[in-house]
Amino acid sequence: MRAGIAESIVEAAALSWFADLGYVLLHGPEIAPGEPRGERASYSEVVLAGRLHDAIAALNPEVPVEAREEALRKALRPDSPSLVLNNRRLHRMLVDGVEVEALGTDGRIRGERVRLLNFDAPDRNDWLAVNQFTVVEGQANRRLDLVVFVNGLPLGVIELKNPADEDATIWSALNQLQTYKRDVPTFFTFNEVLAVSDGLEARLGSLTAPRERFAPWRTIEGEELAADLTQLEVLIRGLFEKGRLLDFVRHFVVFEEDVAKLTKILAGYHQFHATRRAVETTVRAASPAGDRRAGVVWHTQGSGKSLTMVFYAGKLVLHPAMQNPTLVVLTDRNDLDDQLFGVFSRCHEILRQTPVQARDRAHLRELLTVGSGGVVFTTIQKFLAEEKGRLAERDHPRRYLLLPCTA
Repeated sequence: MRAGIAESIVEAAALSWFADLGYVLLHGPEIAPGEPRGERASYSEVVLAGRLHDAIAALNPEVPVEAREEALRKALRPDSPSLVLNNRRLHRMLVDGVEVEALGTDGRIRGERVRLLNFDAPDRNDWLAVNQFTVVEGQANRRLDLVVFVNGLPLGVIELKNPADEDATIWSALNQLQTYKRDVPTFFTFNEVLAVSDGLEARLGSLTAPRERFAPWRTIEGEELAADLTQLEVLIRGLFEKGRLLDFVRHFVVFEEDVAKLTKILAGYHQFHATRRAVETTVRAASPAGDRRAGVVWHTQGSGKSLTMVFYAGKLVLHPAMQNPTLVVLTDRNDLDDQLFGVFSRCHEILRQTPVQARDRAHLRELLTVGSGGVVFTTIQKFLAEEKGRLAERDHPRRYLLLPCTA
């Protein structure tokens, strides 16, 4: 089935799918240092700085030039010897912008937040797919098969293996990426998604994901499984479509902080599409004409319902129509309450706030007196009314969302 299919053919097919999505295609050697169309001063530069500079200027015209230049310097300057810590820092810059100080026209210093990506208008970003991109760091010289640049930042990489080679598999490609991470770690500072493929099968994973956490992307639009296409084509057309990739970067990437470990986690295709649909339904149900009932999301055991709830909560708190809602996660057992609270707490950055667990009914009443905002965990027993009264009165009911969850 694979006989005669060269890696170059797979690479060309992948590039054609990126072209269909509106990406500009470039051959790595064409933009290499020293070439007429070169975009890097040296092979150690992993960001196409000219493109990033132009994107920052276009996205932030109201920000003084000096502040924009400082934002560019901060984005390009790692501040930790840890690749994962640098990657988390850059992810926050991608999502929230780069914090800098600027001198205003009134002579006062004020804070500015400089955007690196335009999440509202995907086509106003600079989209580029480059094959055979060489990176040199120290004594290591490595060439990556496919790199996806957005505004000059290498956010995605796809490593391919020859499908005609019976000994080469997607796991051979993953081993190659692990070697690249060790040899040229600076390149991966800016990475959001890693993908491996042998032309037919394909898997997606994060910077810290072990082999078992690399998973296929099985749908393009989220309506049905794309069983008649190769997994690589489904992955490219399904995830790397401009609007979906930006939404994924903004709302479906979390860093889970444990006692001695920081893990980067990406949503699976089912979590991504379920969350997007659930948020749409919630916003509609919470509108003045809505019936206040958003619906139910079913999960099989082990399919990641806790993280789906994290992604859902993180996306809701930023939705302008929800006006900074208070989210109440309601469970029917203490152990489930503790489990979900633990997951939310370890992934708190995506929530833009620290979740709180109600100790008892009085504490719950206190937590629900806030005007807006907050992520509150409680069991249903604490929600029982006292003397037929209510635990909380809210001036805007649509800011107050119950998220019931059972095992």
